[in-house]
Amino acid sequence: MRFLNFHSEPVSAAVALVATIALIFFALQTSFKRFHSRKGKQHVIGGTVLDQFFNFHRLHDFMTDHATKHKTYRLLSLFRNEVYTADPVNVEYILKTNFANYGKGWYHHGILTDLLGDGIFTVDGEKWQHQRKVATQEISTKAVKDFSLQVFQSNAVTLARVVSEAAISNKAIDFQDLFMKATLDQVFKIIIGVDLDTMCGTYEEGTKFSNAFDEASGLTLYRYVDILWKIKRFLNIGSEAVLRNQIKVVDEFVYELISKRTEQIQKPQHDSL
Repeated sequence: MRFLNFHSEPVSAAVALVATIALIFFALQTSFKRFHSRKGKQHVIGGTVLDQFFNFHRLHDFMTDHATKHKTYRLLSLFRNEVYTADPVNVEYILKTNFANYGKGWYHHGILTDLLGDGIFTVDGEKWQHQRKVATQEISTKAVKDFSLQVFQSNAVTLARVVSEAAISNKAIDFQDLFMKATLDQVFKIIIGVDLDTMCGTYEEGTKFSNAFDEASGLTLYRYVDILWKIKRFLNIGSEAVLRNQIKVVDEFVYELISKRTEQIQKPQHDSL
């Protein structure tokens, strides 16, 4: 996944510097007030959302470092405190024991919906239950399982060949990018029946889509640490302007594929009339 080059946005950097001072003061002040006003055990404070902002280029490593030091900790933000956990007991409780109590909520929906829409990754309650039920029914059939296995095996061969060729030619590989492309190739082949072949790059439109989706994913993730993203989206400037353009590329590609696939499914019916 590509990450933003902060130096490419001088205006955002300047605003962020001013916001940093205000945020630190506000976060610390709010934290102490909440700490003294609440009874019971509070999880250790691991930092603020600003720590994520300044470590965004190494975010996974940053979060891993925190999880190694504190299995469960808090990060302070302007309007909310976030609790992160890597404790297996907590994970099981959230995802299984008391799953109904831990929805995604409006905060995550607002950040993710532009890219992912009202899909299974963004909705809660009855909408989520309905989408989960439909998805489970679709992927649990023997035909889909057998077809998925064939796709996985075929893509594994392609992946191994790409890595092998790079090793022979002493060529550097971005494994994160390669695995991302392998995943997209598999998903699109199974769900829509289209060979993106982004691993080999033989399908130009597929590669363009893959790059746009990768960029849009990184920019959507950036919203979690960018306190100005809603303003930037409204004004269509900076990272939000780029995100809007990338989402447009993604939407156009996906809708065109769906349209073509629908025509293919309906065509035999028309021919038989």
